[in-house]
Amino acid sequence: MTANHSTVPVLPDGLVIVVKRECETCRMVVPVITQLRGSGTTVTLYVQDDPSFPEGLNATHDADLAVSWHHDIETVPTVMRVKNGVEIERTVGWVRDEWERVTGVSGLGPDLPAFRPGCGSLSVDPDLVDRLRVRFGGSVLGARRVEVADLEDEFEAMFDRGWTDGLPVVPPTEQRVMRMLQGTTRAPSDVVAVVPPDLVEVTVEKIAINAVMAGCKPEYLPWVIAGVEAVCNDTFNIHGVLATTMPVGPVIVCNGPGTRAIGMNSGMNVFGQGNRANLTIGRAIQLVIRNVGGGRPGEVDRATHGNPGKISFCFAEDEIGSPWTSLATSRGIAPDTDALTVFPGEGPRCVVDQLARDPESLTNTFAACLRTLHNPKSVLAFDVIVVMGPEHARVYAEAGWDRERVLEELHARLQIPGDDLVRGAHGIAEGVPERLRGVTLPKFRPGGILLVHAGGGAGLFSAIIGGWANGEVGSQPVTKVVTK
Repeated sequence: MTANHSTVPVLPDGLVIVVKRECETCRMVVPVITQLRGSGTTVTLYVQDDPSFPEGLNATHDADLAVSWHHDIETVPTVMRVKNGVEIERTVGWVRDEWERVTGVSGLGPDLPAFRPGCGSLSVDPDLVDRLRVRFGGSVLGARRVEVADLEDEFEAMFDRGWTDGLPVVPPTEQRVMRMLQGTTRAPSDVVAVVPPDLVEVTVEKIAINAVMAGCKPEYLPWVIAGVEAVCNDTFNIHGVLATTMPVGPVIVCNGPGTRAIGMNSGMNVFGQGNRANLTIGRAIQLVIRNVGGGRPGEVDRATHGNPGKISFCFAEDEIGSPWTSLATSRGIAPDTDALTVFPGEGPRCVVDQLARDPESLTNTFAACLRTLHNPKSVLAFDVIVVMGPEHARVYAEAGWDRERVLEELHARLQIPGDDLVRGAHGIAEGVPERLRGVTLPKFRPGGILLVHAGGGAGLFSAIIGGWANGEVGSQPVTKVVTK
């Protein structure tokens, strides 16, 4: 599909006025336009809709809205003063003082009210704007166009071409991609990352295409871009996360005021269905890995079981209700900054303690649950996210425990005697070598427990999300600032 581009119309010198018949204010100022023409002022008149309006004033029909689009007409009527083809100043709507200032003609519209707001330009009409972006701005798109036959079902076509994650995706038409790109100030051609496993450069445009397919809104795009940046590096090691036979994938924890601005869920059913931003941001990142990087199940992706979160596992931290600093702030990001943290995680498991009313007892429960992560005898190899529910967090808040105290107490309770960990102990073949029998080992490395506050306000529950192999041989959490 090739966009129909046009050159930018050059405005004639003098006054340029843009109107449309369906605008009441435009109809009201017709006598003023007549008055300006009668004053000897050069007036060029463009009408967006009815070419016969205003009667007798010989308006030029802006039929394809090229003039309105290229000259950023958002409201009609718009009056511009032009010199040497360049706009000098403008006013919109009807404000007598402003019209007199811009036109240089006094005594305009003496029988009219002093002020009347204008109407929306057709060039910003929601029903037209996407087509106009393609017609006049589509040249910024560089991706290959794929033709779908008239009788071919576009949704089935995308399944057949292997572009989906098993669920239907939204066809990424030029109009939809151009609309998605409005969510970022970055150029479509900017290279964001090199995507494993095929090590293919991915541009903002290609990310936008996959964001459309995932069902994102344009305001989600900066989060998707940051997520792609966060997973496509040696620190996170998405290639290893794909290739492992463990059931892990990117878990995206979002922080900052932007999470609330785009309506992300940080509360009830935080990991579940029903929230567009949570589900589509995570899905878009996964589609980029699949469609651009080639990370497909059964090929590079070798998970024995996988988990449903490999479609999308993205959520926001409840910072407003949290007794602690956010995860992003604990990882060096300034407060009130939009950021996300990616973690190589499995599906969440529930932590239940409905009786503890003191932090010591509750911490014992968390430690006992964390001890079993992956295997009670696995130590130091895996990180974890503890997603603290509000009712559990309240127990710590009322006792005055801050984030550091909670983590310190958890680590203290997860120092495990080597006698319990060696191979064969307690009738379990798995374990550490016999030479470590007399050594006390921590379940998690320093910094290996990430604490997040999220979930519904009712229910004495929390969750833990187990990780994959950590350190240089595996994957480490990565935090990125989100910028538009």
